[in-house]
Amino acid sequence: MKGEKKPRGRIFLAVLALIALLTGCKADIPIVSEIAETKAYTLPQSMIILATERNRYQQIYTSQIWGIDLPGDQNFETYLIEQVKEFLQEMKMMNLLAESKGVTLTSSEKEKVRKASDEYFGSLTKEDIAYMGITEEDVHSMYEQYYLSNKVVTELTKDMNLEISDSEAKVIIVDQIVLTDKTQADQVLSLTTAEGADFSALAREHSIEETMERHIGRGEVSKAYEEAAFALLEGEISPVVEDNGRFYLIKCVDDYDETATQERKAGLYRKRKKEAFDQIYNKYKEENPVTFSNEIWKDVRFSKEDKTTTTNFFEIYKKYVTD
Repeated sequence: MKGEKKPRGRIFLAVLALIALLTGCKADIPIVSEIAETKAYTLPQSMIILATERNRYQQIYTSQIWGIDLPGDQNFETYLIEQVKEFLQEMKMMNLLAESKGVTLTSSEKEKVRKASDEYFGSLTKEDIAYMGITEEDVHSMYEQYYLSNKVVTELTKDMNLEISDSEAKVIIVDQIVLTDKTQADQVLSLTTAEGADFSALAREHSIEETMERHIGRGEVSKAYEEAAFALLEGEISPVVEDNGRFYLIKCVDDYDETATQERKAGLYRKRKKEAFDQIYNKYKEENPVTFSNEIWKDVRFSKEDKTTTTNFFEIYKKYVTD
């Protein structure tokens, strides 16, 4: 895709679709409401994160992306800067919380930070370093504080009961036939019980929905659909299920998708962990309001002439630190 010229309209639509991805950088940390003023990070330290995200998007969409106007009298350049600014303010707040709770990095964790810092700084070109204006100390500081902002979540929730059972996380695979008429649904159900009946073929012939196969977990579909689907063993077909004006025939293909169940279990655990931590974080934030100075950002601009390509700050972190 590198060097490919994309129409501005296509880039605009793609940008709107990808805006949500920026929140991945924020690690689901709540946005800060601030009162007392402080500085989050120096401009060079801040530029490490900004350059990472700038280059990641430019690598995919070329420099045309920075001229794309977004709703609300904003372009993608200013939007990205605002997202990085919020991320850095929140990371600082997490570090203040860690300090207040006595959470620090161990010697082995500091060694991981050192290795990540050495690898990242060693990967930078002269143009990268000049663009960000950073030193090795800046890199080390940002890795250390990013590590600590993640560690404080684990430390403050480690004694909570956050267990997710296999039953709660269970994912099953079903095929479905969807109809709008109860009489027709009953007729098709009788066809599914005939000798040699092919449920998939009947679905292709009668169903009003193109999608036949569904992977579902508890709480992801209506109560009527869920109860019928999860009552089935592999190979069984449900009676006609009425739900919101439609009629469903459900065949269980797999009554326990182990891989999907474990993935969902991990996702539900992270969600529960975040919710538990948010209660602690929001209370701390309310009792310790901080305002962050935005002075360092006033002259930050992207240019087609900026000779920087680094994109691997977070990838190198993950290489040395596993959650």
